[in-house]
Amino acid sequence: MWTRESLVELIESRFHGSRLILVSNREPYSHQYVGGRVECTRPASGMAAALDPVMRVSGGTWIAHGSGDADQNFVDAAGRVEVPPENPVFTLRRIFLTKDQEMGYYYGLSNRGLWPLCHVAYTRPAFVPEDWEKYREVNQIFADAVIEEAGDGPAVVFIQDFHFGLLPRMIKDRNPNLVVAQFWHIPWPTREVFRGFPWKQELLDGILGNDLLGFHLRLDCQNFLDTVDHTFEARVDRERFEVTRNGKATTIRPFPISIDFAEYTSVARSAETQKDEDHWRRELGLTERHLVAVGIDRIDYTKGILERFGALDRLLTENPQYRERLVLVQIGVPSRSRIREYQNLEDEIDARCDEINWRWAVRSWHPIILFKKHFPQKRLVSLNRLAHFCIVTSLHDGMNLVAKEFVASRTDGDGVLVLSDFAGASRELTDAVIINPFDEQQVAGAMRTALEMEPEERQRRMQKMRAVVAEGNIYRWIGKILSTLLRFEFVPGGQSQQETGGRVA
Repeated sequence: MWTRESLVELIESRFHGSRLILVSNREPYSHQYVGGRVECTRPASGMAAALDPVMRVSGGTWIAHGSGDADQNFVDAAGRVEVPPENPVFTLRRIFLTKDQEMGYYYGLSNRGLWPLCHVAYTRPAFVPEDWEKYREVNQIFADAVIEEAGDGPAVVFIQDFHFGLLPRMIKDRNPNLVVAQFWHIPWPTREVFRGFPWKQELLDGILGNDLLGFHLRLDCQNFLDTVDHTFEARVDRERFEVTRNGKATTIRPFPISIDFAEYTSVARSAETQKDEDHWRRELGLTERHLVAVGIDRIDYTKGILERFGALDRLLTENPQYRERLVLVQIGVPSRSRIREYQNLEDEIDARCDEINWRWAVRSWHPIILFKKHFPQKRLVSLNRLAHFCIVTSLHDGMNLVAKEFVASRTDGDGVLVLSDFAGASRELTDAVIINPFDEQQVAGAMRTALEMEPEERQRRMQKMRAVVAEGNIYRWIGKILSTLLRFEFVPGGQSQQETGGRVA
């Protein structure tokens, strides 16, 4: 089993002398003004939470967009600050963007273009030429920072997500001796869906600057290979999962991302968490007769929050025994609120919540308790431990770490996970109650199944899921990626040659 110690050993023994440079849009720590003082917080990001322990191990440099309103007050002249603040072990280099750059690159091309394109959740993408120009411009800014941080020494550059599709090629063109890998945290669409992207050849050429490209699922790898094969001239090896273009090979691999299971287990067993469970009970007004369901999401149209509410409404309609008993605690973290589609969604969620609560409320009980704010991860662990079941209704999701976090939080071996078949996590957590989130009747039935499942069955399923998450932890994810990079033989002049025999497991 991969552990923090085995990852440390791998990095120290096999990557000795090479720096790890991680690149992402979201920063792992943000300085914000709160009530006249500055707080350093961890933004609500599954990706940032997953990679933070990796950087603590490697002690490298994390390059990210500095989005906190007090961020510039805590960096040196080059934009660097040592983190985490309580025990600095790696460097965060913040990139500060203009409002125009942020609107075009992040809110525009990335989240109104690529996000809905890759998530087939029936929201039409917007392709604006000016947004593409900003996307290209910001990718170049990050490329400059990577080259500066890498210097003349050997370095592994690990790029995160769809915000940086052009970055790998920009880096390789300037320093071909750097080892460049990228993990695409969202699904890759079918070739027919991707055909509509106006700048598809430039984007694919940028991505193929990578030596290694990772996705969550094998299906995403296959979709990417199909897309390349039908977009331009390249040799696509479907047996080896490799693309060769202009003499440069890119290896494509599935690497399901995960969480720090040991850390979640430690938090879940702490006395502080036990006290916070009591705090939640008081805050939510829970009694012994209440049954708690938990949903934890960003407010995003891919998460199926409205579908979840509709299924709850149907459950209460068809099963009156759960009225005045069942409470859905919905955490909805506001996200991308400058985008019209997200503003509209938040309004719809508020309205649907009010409608259902009005219909079913009896005295102090109402079925949905909605919190639209970010909570520290420790508070979510204690909330998970209260739940009879956790429900994930993603309409399309690369992985969904909320599902794994719920499982890791349940050191009591109890609780039921109701999980969308359209979330990547469903490929691993097969002992969850798997649902089609588009089928309201089925989701309502799954909720009832979770509520009425016998204790022995709940514990059997949870035990098996906990074993899966413990084995497939965050250290295994990054360890497998780094181990795959070690199969490459890097030679002067920037040509990388893969060792023979490397096939997809």
